Amino acid sequence: MAEHNKIPVTVLTGFLGSGKTTLVNHILTANHGHRIAVIENEFGEIPIDNDLVLNADEKIIEMSNGCCLCCTARTDLIEILRSLLARSDRFDRILIETSGLADPNPVAQTFFVDEEIAAHFTLDAIVTLVDAKHIRGHLAETGHDGLGSVVADQIAFADRIVINKVDLVDAAELDAVQRQVRAINATADVIASRYAEIDLGDVLGIAAFDLSRPMAGDPHWLEDDGHQHDPTLTSVGIELDGAVDQRALEEWLTAHLSEHGAEVYRMKGLFAVANDERRFVLQGVHEVFEIRPSTPWNQPDRTGKVVFIGRDLDRAELTRGLRSCLADRALTPATGGSAR
Repeated sequence: MAEHNKIPVTVLTGFLGSGKTTLVNHILTANHGHRIAVIENEFGEIPIDNDLVLNADEKIIEMSNGCCLCCTARTDLIEILRSLLARSDRFDRILIETSGLADPNPVAQTFFVDEEIAAHFTLDAIVTLVDAKHIRGHLAETGHDGLGSVVADQIAFADRIVINKVDLVDAAELDAVQRQVRAINATADVIASRYAEIDLGDVLGIAAFDLSRPMAGDPHWLEDDGHQHDPTLTSVGIELDGAVDQRALEEWLTAHLSEHGAEVYRMKGLFAVANDERRFVLQGVHEVFEIRPSTPWNQPDRTGKVVFIGRDLDRAELTRGLRSCLADRALTPATGGSAR
């Protein structure tokens, strides 16, 4: 199915108290003219999120299975999406609100690994809300299994970050929050809000997973300020001068992710493929990735750009592996197809 015929899906994540339900209410009560199906998930035995959402014409579906959407509930999510397809009335878009403790990765993977879902839905963006007043305290609770890890992971996966409750902090604190958030995720757009009152055009229909648009329009998307609150969580940006051999790239990614996929949270890339005038887009979460053609290059410079976001990433290894896939190198057995 053509991309423009697919139903766009926005995944809304963020730690407890960041304002997700407030944003959902804002979306449901705004005069946008869209029919939106909201899939809510509650972490715990007693579901309450549905009671907090204001009455609206949109369809509210709650997954009250006693666990968060990110763990054992992927099958439930697929069944709910299939049930929406079976309805005679079509929704314009889907909004998935995960619990405050959720890892958005398995939710995103759903739109890669299930063929039927991928054929009818497109992941528009992962939007993460951040509590401006408490975020720095949360991030200070370091450790892979600690609170800071959960919050940092949600920020790292985001395509768009909403720093909410900015009215509760002064200008200096807000600046510190923005710098810390940007240190975790150097590629996502960041906006500020009070009471989650934002322009819906900033979070809906932004096609953040159609990387050919935002990355081609921003020549600085690989840059970061070098500051890192957690040295194990990094963003590695690599430029590729020249076209890649697609098969070599797929083989290298498969081999590398089979060994290091747990550490690679997100992959985003835009690059040239040998003997093809189109730009190619790489998207991936952990071990799952896809490479697909996009629009033709509209400038003579066809320099590719790839970003990896994750923990304990080896910049030298990633650079060596990617560059081994360049078309003029992939033909050489000594350098092709392996990161090592």
